[in-house]
Amino acid sequence: MRKLELKRITAALRHLTPDQRKSVAVELAALDAQSASTVFIEGRFACGATCPHCKSMHVIRNGHANGLQRYRCRECCKTFSALTGTPLNRLHKRGKWLDQAQALHDGQTLRETARALRIHLSTAHRWRHRFLAAPKTVQPQALTGIAEADETMFLLSFKGKRSGLDRKARKRGGKATQRGLSHEQVPVLVARNRAGATMDCVLKAMDMATLSVALKPFLTKDVVLCTDGSKAFAGAARKLGIEHHAVNLSAGIRVDGAWHVQNVNAYHSRLKAWVQKFRGVATCYLDNYLGWFRALDREIGNRPKPQQWLAMAIGETV
Repeated sequence: MRKLELKRITAALRHLTPDQRKSVAVELAALDAQSASTVFIEGRFACGATCPHCKSMHVIRNGHANGLQRYRCRECCKTFSALTGTPLNRLHKRGKWLDQAQALHDGQTLRETARALRIHLSTAHRWRHRFLAAPKTVQPQALTGIAEADETMFLLSFKGKRSGLDRKARKRGGKATQRGLSHEQVPVLVARNRAGATMDCVLKAMDMATLSVALKPFLTKDVVLCTDGSKAFAGAARKLGIEHHAVNLSAGIRVDGAWHVQNVNAYHSRLKAWVQKFRGVATCYLDNYLGWFRALDREIGNRPKPQQWLAMAIGETV
């Protein structure tokens, strides 16, 4: 840029309103952050690029596009970048991605995120669920030792849906007309061992077959399963061939020696309290929020930092 053009821009800045100057400052900060995000993303291939199409490592550099290094695979002849095949591919405003990661770290609502990042509300919504697409799949490999399992209910929600409802629209959040499992609520299974490793998932039903299928990948043969005495959980434990101890909560017995479900119930309480600030979560996105909270509920000081959130969003392990 020539000096004369720079002087014209500088002179124009003096005529901006305070809000306009803030907007310019945000955009300039985003440009500075662009390089930081790009360097971090390019780091995926620091040890060598791998083709996301055929998994070949016979690749060559092939110019740049949108500020990212492009590669060409010698096996399938397709081109790609460090974002190809990731949930963040084709998203714009890369300079604000670390700020979006910070919003996830802070547990901000959509309106708070949109206001802080100066983006449209729909953009904040799209970014949130693109960033959570990979973290929601991160579950512990196995629960060992003593594992507690219990279900919790979330209100069936069509939040954001404008038409096609089979009931009258209601205020965001709301309450079910009856307690327990019903057509108004969605069951969420949570299993957690005493070391804090947690798995959870949305269930279609609360029967023995559904529970055994959901728990099987996470319970080893030597695990001891504690539940609240549900017949469905007892049947699932028998089917999986694992040791099972039930605590009779209906009789007022909360702890029986080493056997209790207070750990998993405390997790339920934290999860429900955290979700409450969003004033209702659409059922179609519920698994995203479960994955988000799993990451946030780590030990104090061990929560993912913004760069770790960005790493998880592009499918890197943290």
